[in-house]
Amino acid sequence: MLKLTNINKEEFDNFVVNHPTKSHFLQSLSWGEFSKVKKKLTPYYLGLVNEDNKIVAATLLLEKKLPLNYCYFYAPRGFVIDYNKKELLRTMTSKVIDFAKKKKAIFVKIDPDIIIKKYNYNNEEIPLNNNHEDIFNTLKELGFKHQGFTKNFETMQPRYTFRIDLTQDLETIESHFSKTTKQRIQKALKLDTDVVIGTKEDIHEFYHLMTLTENRKDFISYTEDYYETLYEIFNGNKNSKATLFLGKINLNKTIKALEKNLKVINNQISILPIDNLSKSAKAKLTELTKQKDNIKNEIEKYKNYKKEYGNELTLSAHMIIEYGDKAWVLYAGNHNILSETYVNYNTYFEHLKYCKDKNIKIYDQFGTIGDLSKDNPRLGLHEFKKKFGGDYVEFMGEWDYVTNKFMYFIFTKLVPFYRNMVRKRSKKELKNEVRNNK
Repeated sequence: MLKLTNINKEEFDNFVVNHPTKSHFLQSLSWGEFSKVKKKLTPYYLGLVNEDNKIVAATLLLEKKLPLNYCYFYAPRGFVIDYNKKELLRTMTSKVIDFAKKKKAIFVKIDPDIIIKKYNYNNEEIPLNNNHEDIFNTLKELGFKHQGFTKNFETMQPRYTFRIDLTQDLETIESHFSKTTKQRIQKALKLDTDVVIGTKEDIHEFYHLMTLTENRKDFISYTEDYYETLYEIFNGNKNSKATLFLGKINLNKTIKALEKNLKVINNQISILPIDNLSKSAKAKLTELTKQKDNIKNEIEKYKNYKKEYGNELTLSAHMIIEYGDKAWVLYAGNHNILSETYVNYNTYFEHLKYCKDKNIKIYDQFGTIGDLSKDNPRLGLHEFKKKFGGDYVEFMGEWDYVTNKFMYFIFTKLVPFYRNMVRKRSKKELKNEVRNNK
């Protein structure tokens, strides 16, 4: 006889982190505790246990309080279970729904990271070894309602992402990078830029770059305390880790590197027989002279940057989450200046190598789009992540199990409609006010 019960937090996390197929940081103890502190959600660490008190399935359920003492539950990235075991999934669903009903939940939401399509770096579809169609049908049979195959960021978690298989050797991984990505990493290295691992004290700098990116890319970031709390909680748990990577430029080092390159080119020019140049030698002199002028201009440019901004600058800051055998590029912020140094590309490359060195198997860039139309404002984000050669992955999407149809209709249809009407009315009133004041 299987029963669903609140289980010891450490036992729960050990089960999740070691699960062979469904280990995910969004089901971790760390995410539950973080959600409680910063998202005002109530976490429940539930385990389905057998007669020997052995955990056979588990889920982090996050409770969101609603008016009139109602609530809903969300299991981020779904139950930690073998979805191929239909009877086990059936029992888990039944027990979770019973639990939710007792709490006056109007629905339970899951979004399993079950892959339904995958394409490699050449845009060739990769055959899948999972039976996602059977799982899809099973979830429908169990009473879950699929929320559609969304194409952008309408859901709780991204439905699309890029994932790099780090079990490949590094040479193979690099070979999948786009040509421009390789060139830009090399330029960052030639400019003697550096990538270092930060500490809690660097959260302030990370936050600064996140706000700059927010303003530039028109998305909503979080408070500095949000990132600081996330960093502290994930580094306070033995099974999870948050790491800051800071891409820096030391302008003195960069100028010296350029001056060194200039000296090499001057030496190459000096050995050419100026008085008796062949056609090929003339072409080489022309090319070297062009390189010389470009480097001199770059030296002058970086000297001016140094006068304006000082010697050392952090241009890129990324936060990586590690959990089990996976890592996620959760947040990335970049400065508005010196983008031509391509420190951002080098920062990505360095934490990719870092994850591989730690025997991480899957490197997830955490989110992209499915709508690849040219007018999609997120297309640039997609194209940037694509350049690193990961597999383009599409997940199954969100499912709601409705436990109170009337309140579910109110919450998911009428409330959003009312809010949209209020926003439109406010905008119209503002336009009229501006017009009348002219």
